[in-house]
Amino acid sequence: MKAIVFEQHGGCEVLKYREVPRPQAGPNDVVIKVKASACNFNDIWARRGLPGMKILLPHISGSDAAGIVVEAGSEVRNVKVGDEVVVHCGISCRQCYYCTRGEEYFCPEFKIWGFQTGPLDGAHGEYCKVPAVNTLPKPPNLSFEEAATIPLVLVTVWRMLVSRAHIQAGDFVLVWGAAGGLGVMAIQIAKLFNARAIAVASADDKLELCHKLGAEFLLHRKKHDIFQEVRKITDGRRADIVFEHTGAETWPISMQCLKWGGTIVTCGATSGFDAHLDIRLLWNKQQNYLGSHLGNKGELIDAMRFVESGHIKPVVGQVIELKNVGKAQDLMESGAIAGKIAIIPPAA
Repeated sequence: MKAIVFEQHGGCEVLKYREVPRPQAGPNDVVIKVKASACNFNDIWARRGLPGMKILLPHISGSDAAGIVVEAGSEVRNVKVGDEVVVHCGISCRQCYYCTRGEEYFCPEFKIWGFQTGPLDGAHGEYCKVPAVNTLPKPPNLSFEEAATIPLVLVTVWRMLVSRAHIQAGDFVLVWGAAGGLGVMAIQIAKLFNARAIAVASADDKLELCHKLGAEFLLHRKKHDIFQEVRKITDGRRADIVFEHTGAETWPISMQCLKWGGTIVTCGATSGFDAHLDIRLLWNKQQNYLGSHLGNKGELIDAMRFVESGHIKPVVGQVIELKNVGKAQDLMESGAIAGKIAIIPPAA
């Protein structure tokens, strides 16, 4: 099968479009013919290399996939050949103390498929293999391209805002990177809970997209004083929740924009990990700083119900052929894309 593979870390030039063996299903696995996959920032982290994390090489990235089951292992009962599925990318042991409590994101063996798994192994190929338990039915109201862009960002944001930050009606929610893959989900989940999204983006066309998705307030990152504007919007109260994932560059402003007793919830740090923290704000304002990770399959199932009902919609900014994954990553790194990028393999 054709796939995008890298055997060393570096820039997009290390990504090679080449032939690799098609994966074979183990007893509890399924093999999926990939109809579409998606790009996430963890693809870029894996390709660059992360200090303290071993990326197994050779590596196929891709933590989102939508496709058709073409092979099922001998012990698989919940999925059959011909089923249209999407993938929940959290891989865990399913046996430890945390897994048996439905908290697999705390499992000592927890990995994100297509990022920390390998050698090879991800969705950026014509076929992929996953444990059968990691599949869900593809929402029938979505195309394969739309379905492939949903699971990772949706379950991540659902866990951040619903499970961790306990979003409520009327909350002011400051959303950084609001036109990106995570941001477009955050706006829609805020709207779903009758919260008031304050969208921050770096271009007028991106802010227009945020408005269409339900953001009540629009702030241009390059033109507005974000702190002062948040104070005006909230009549001085500041934000109930700050949705963080950009990291060092925005963290000090996020703390300033947060109300007394408010919550910052973060799942990443694309602008850097070493953020300045004024601890006085933490105790004097009795603020809550929450880390969050990929949600579990149950959280994804809960969130997917709103996708199937049409209350949460995928935002596909561009569709790119598999052989051009390097171009897709470059668009993400430069911030030149709104929403998610769908990747399509060559026609059979």
